Amino acid sequence: MNIVLYEPEMPANTGNIGRTCVATNTKLHLIEPLGFKLSEKHLVRAGLDYWPKLDVTVYSNFEDFLAKNPGAKIYMATTKAQHVYTDVQYEPDCYMMFGPESRGIPEEILVKYPETCVRIPMWGDMRSLNLSNSVAIMLYEGLRQNGFEKMTMEGQLHTLEW
Repeated sequence: MNIVLYEPEMPANTGNIGRTCVATNTKLHLIEPLGFKLSEKHLVRAGLDYWPKLDVTVYSNFEDFLAKNPGAKIYMATTKAQHVYTDVQYEPDCYMMFGPESRGIPEEILVKYPETCVRIPMWGDMRSLNLSNSVAIMLYEGLRQNGFEKMTMEGQLHTLEW
């Protein structure tokens, strides 16, 4: 799977998302401009020691992303969508795109992808969820739908035995 962050603004969110991508063997795509430098301490701190293991590509703009990923099936997270994120079937090689924290994916992009725009339901008049939480919600739904392929499904809690 692939996570696409369109013009992310907050380094801590991107660091958390990078860590999630490493934990799920998911590629991260960052579309500039970024609201931070990739060397920023808040990004590195949130990504812990996982950041060097991250498969990440940076693009100069959305057109650059499309040119370098021809035919990409892109699911776009937006509060403007008609479909709920659980209503679609995520392909193992799909792209899940998220907009900047302060404004989301621009409408001029969204209108080109109405069938793959999805929303995460929220209570009341909430504007949005935290970006890294939204990524985790959708990514794990996609992974679940695909059987958590090649992921560790069993664990051991230190010396505790069940």
